[in-house]
Amino acid sequence: MTDPVTSLAEHYRRQCGSELDPHFHGEAWLREAFLAVPREHFVPDRVWWPQRGADGQYPLMDRTRRPRQWLKAVYRPGAPLITQIEDGAVLPEAPAGSDAFTSSISCARVVVTMLRHLGPQPGETVLEIGTGTGYSTALLCHRLGDEAVTSIEVDAGLAATAAHNLKGLGLSPRLVTGDGTYGYAARAPYDRHISTACVQRVPTTWLQQIRAVGRILTPLTTPLGTDALLTLTTDNAGGATGQLLTAVNFMLLRSQRRRQPWKELGWPRLADFHVRIDHDGQHIGVPPP
Repeated sequence: MTDPVTSLAEHYRRQCGSELDPHFHGEAWLREAFLAVPREHFVPDRVWWPQRGADGQYPLMDRTRRPRQWLKAVYRPGAPLITQIEDGAVLPEAPAGSDAFTSSISCARVVVTMLRHLGPQPGETVLEIGTGTGYSTALLCHRLGDEAVTSIEVDAGLAATAAHNLKGLGLSPRLVTGDGTYGYAARAPYDRHISTACVQRVPTTWLQQIRAVGRILTPLTTPLGTDALLTLTTDNAGGATGQLLTAVNFMLLRSQRRRQPWKELGWPRLADFHVRIDHDGQHIGVPPP
């Protein structure tokens, strides 16, 4: 008997790819990678839907019981799937009431957006913080080749799952179990650095392990009610400058879960923002020093 998930997966992947066309921004390599790498291979059989149901619980999506529902969820472009709650203390056996999400497989739209802004080029090397289930890692391997990709995961259980998933597709990037705060100096310097965990403060070790002219992409907490995707370009003098690209939502890097005051993180007070209204519309920003 044919597995319904296997028979429908390619159809849903192509459908999702079509919906994501505007987010590829003409990057043929990215669309090719998305269509070539089976996202469903990296999603556990049981995951939680990230929105509460009528009963106030986060529904459990079960591949064995409802394979079509599970597969549709995998390929919903804007739907992340929760793979871990409370660092694994809540088992994926039933709907969950806790919203202490600690790991997920990011929605396809965000994955594509991040890789597009990262812009990895053939011949470059990349360090990924937060292997998770290994999906983004596989997309990077498709673009750069296994040897060019290093990925680090703090959770030993997740790291083992990612290794299994990647091996199942014949992929063998360098996988490291450890605290991504410190990067991975053994293979530095890297041309690109991408984090799938949010930070309050970009670790200085990340700067130290990037080439003189390199790029760092990471979600950053903000005082504006959402995280934001931050891109940084190193300046050949030990620093980096960049900008916030778009709103996102990610779990915090474990070593940075304790919240720090915004002022200590370099954020201006809301009172420091300048608002100007004129014939061109509304303009909001921080006046130059």
